[in-house]
Amino acid sequence: MCGIVGAVAARPVAGILLEGLRRLEYRGYDSAGMALWSETEGQGALSRLRRIGKVQALADALEQQPLPGNLGIAHTRWATHGRPAEHNAHPHMSGDRVAVVHNGIIENFERLRDELMAAGYKFSSETDTEVVAHLVDQQVQAGATLLEALRSAMQRLEGAFALGVIHRDYPGLLLAARKGSPLVIGVGIGEHFIASDQLALLPVTDRFMFLEDGDIAALGVDQVQIWDRAGNRVERAVSRFEHGAGSAEKGEFKHFMLKEIYEQPSVMKSVLEGRVSGDHLLEQAFGSEAAALFDATRQVQIVACGTSFHAGMVAKYWIESLVGIPCMVEVASEFRYRTVVLPKGTLLVTLSQSGETADTLAALREVKDRVLGTLAICNVPGSSLVRESDLALMTNAGPEIGVASTKAFTSQLVALMLTTLALGRRHGVLPGTEAQIINALKGLPELLQQLLALDPQIEQMAAAFAEKHNALFLGRGALYPIAQEGALKLKEISYIHAEAYPAGELKHGPLALVDKEMPVITVAPNNEMLDKLKANMQEVRARGGELFVFAGNVRRGCT
Repeated sequence: MCGIVGAVAARPVAGILLEGLRRLEYRGYDSAGMALWSETEGQGALSRLRRIGKVQALADALEQQPLPGNLGIAHTRWATHGRPAEHNAHPHMSGDRVAVVHNGIIENFERLRDELMAAGYKFSSETDTEVVAHLVDQQVQAGATLLEALRSAMQRLEGAFALGVIHRDYPGLLLAARKGSPLVIGVGIGEHFIASDQLALLPVTDRFMFLEDGDIAALGVDQVQIWDRAGNRVERAVSRFEHGAGSAEKGEFKHFMLKEIYEQPSVMKSVLEGRVSGDHLLEQAFGSEAAALFDATRQVQIVACGTSFHAGMVAKYWIESLVGIPCMVEVASEFRYRTVVLPKGTLLVTLSQSGETADTLAALREVKDRVLGTLAICNVPGSSLVRESDLALMTNAGPEIGVASTKAFTSQLVALMLTTLALGRRHGVLPGTEAQIINALKGLPELLQQLLALDPQIEQMAAAFAEKHNALFLGRGALYPIAQEGALKLKEISYIHAEAYPAGELKHGPLALVDKEMPVITVAPNNEMLDKLKANMQEVRARGGELFVFAGNVRRGCT
């Protein structure tokens, strides 16, 4: 995941680009760079500056070596091709003529690189992105316009990408293109911008256009022109950013993740707003065709990635126990690359915070013509996933800037429970059960406030992990995917190796790793599985492992 920002304006844009990178640093932080067009001795020229490390390293370099110009692109990188190094940092250039920034992966870059090298192009990086710069340059050198060159290059690229392109001989022209990776256009007065995320541009505009898959856009100071994948001129609607600018600031918190943890009580209310009335669900919130689609559903197939996959795994337990129909859950990056058998009456449910997750989008597109219907659970109304699905339920979580999902995960769980109720109304859930669950959901904000009040105790507990190198998470039933999510969070944030197992599998291998240096985090259910879990915890104690047990309203004698 990388961050792109670009600008064309009647004023210098280096400061705008730099601030955009700061706001996109959650998307990548191993290197940063920018390229600007300026006029030197009556001729156009591209100047580039790149630095390893966080955006501040680039900011420091800009103080020593300012870049003038009213047209530019910038990038903050999380390495996927090529190690973190200055020569692999974006923007990438072809000679001194073309500069490109890229978010995504070019899957056929090796073949393209070999062709370009045979044509005389020299590569200075190990990245997949550099082929884009050379492909564009090759077409311009052959007589194509910059727009024609980019369109030709896109036809040859396989994979997912969002691109920003500028050229030495095209002053005042910023090109953008997207396929599978997010890219928005910021609309200003006498200036226009591109970015991977609206948040990057909030200091300069609150009006945005969302590019659709295959779109190419040409941005100038006074206008934006867009062409779809077929080459037709199209208009994309302009919408205003729905959240206050303060949502992009840390405020009193040390970092965004902590802020977003504390936002969860209010987010729980937002997910329910407009979806429930009294003690029952308003299924119209899913869309006008929801009732007929849910009536005909005989199986649910959930597809997602990462944290969203874990939320889907929890929903599998809910749907099968409350609704009584089969529910399959699969990681999108596996689902899209295998032969999938989808029984008649399958509802495809996709989960994504951004609505632009490349593998999840590809999975939707691969099978949407072979399923009964599609439902997207997402946080971004204008996203590709929402636009391309039959039904959609917004999580209303607000922007999530922290790298590790927090409120996105819990809001997805609430949305999935609402989905379970919508299905269950026709397939198994009794009216009394629906009312009971709705009232429990309404009580979530208060429960979360009580949990957040335990922050000092949790901080003290976390200190026990400071010198550890491994951790084991255990759960049973619907709490097993919660354990998986816990392990993912620990890995993602602390770089401590962590694994999650169903507690019943402890004796089938993982127990051999347990000793006093292996903390074991257990999520305890408050049901008939509790006694089984207590036996697993005794196995950990017998090996000298240190137990951390998270439980609510625990029944008799589990300490």
